[in-house]
Amino acid sequence: MTCASCAVSLETYMRPQNGILNVNVNYPNQSLDVEFDSTLDPVQIGLWAQDIGYQILLGDEKEVEKTWEKIEDDRLQLLQKKLMVAILFSTPVFLISMFFPTGGPYENWLLMMLSLPVLFWSGNEFFISAWKKSKYLSTNMDTLVALSTGVAFAFSAFNTVYPEFLLSRGLLPQVYYESAVVIITLILLGRFLEERAKKKTSLAIRGLMTLQPEVVIVVRNGIETEVAATEVSIGDLIIIKPGGGFAVDGVVKRGSSFVDESMITGEPLPVEKLKGDTVLAGTINQNGLLKVIARKTGSNTVLAQIIKMVERAQSSKPDIQKTVDKIAAVFVPTVLVLGLLTFGIWYWFGPYPQLTYAFLTMITVLIIA
Repeated sequence: MTCASCAVSLETYMRPQNGILNVNVNYPNQSLDVEFDSTLDPVQIGLWAQDIGYQILLGDEKEVEKTWEKIEDDRLQLLQKKLMVAILFSTPVFLISMFFPTGGPYENWLLMMLSLPVLFWSGNEFFISAWKKSKYLSTNMDTLVALSTGVAFAFSAFNTVYPEFLLSRGLLPQVYYESAVVIITLILLGRFLEERAKKKTSLAIRGLMTLQPEVVIVVRNGIETEVAATEVSIGDLIIIKPGGGFAVDGVVKRGSSFVDESMITGEPLPVEKLKGDTVLAGTINQNGLLKVIARKTGSNTVLAQIIKMVERAQSSKPDIQKTVDKIAAVFVPTVLVLGLLTFGIWYWFGPYPQLTYAFLTMITVLIIA
């Protein structure tokens, strides 16, 4: 999803589907929280999302996390490439148009050639997204970008290829290539910065998840055995060697050591742990061997609760976000209607040359919005 309107359109499309009881789409977290009855197959939910241009990742949690991490990395790399190409080609278009305009036919052809990679490679996602939304009579911010830059480019290209049309009517064939390419470049820059920030947040959460070791040593029937952390039960006796991490919350039964709890409490100095003291999952045993009785495992540990709280905070919507979603739902259609009204008013009641003024004012409304 590329904007708040994407979340609104996906939520609006999913809510009335048969079997869906409640749905909440979160744009910053790129997630869909859906409640559905037992008759509905989750695969069908994925197919509905595909109808409107989105892909829902289904499967094992770790597998999904790995796939999503790759998608994020690929997305960031592609955005970076598109942004560099956009900057490379839009810079000369902007400089020529603003500081060295000659108005000659060769200049317009040069500007059009330089604008093509920006619109149809760097900015192709705007047009693809807008087209997918239009098939379901839906809109988002990509609709505005595609429409405004597309109209600006088409109007300019027409005046470049066939300037005689307006010249024969006593009008100058104006071009607006710089408006189209600069808008796309700036929005790509914003999206690149946003994706990079979201990736840092995701890495921070994944960093919390990796604090717990996946394998632990458990004493069962007097025998030390390595088992997966998910198989540890409450009451198991666990051995944590120096340098090892705690996979569960528990109480020290035997041994003494210093434990680094900075990742949980923020305390920079190691804390001494003796028999009867509490230890937490995700902390690091430093110099002594400890035998610990498991008291909380899996999703019940303090670390797991912290991770849940962070994820819940990301996926929940504050009141201001709910207000933004309501505005986003009507913002794009309203702007499109205003753009058409602007065109009509200037065309029928504006000064001469009406057609040029009508196009220019309509494009301005769309781009400013």
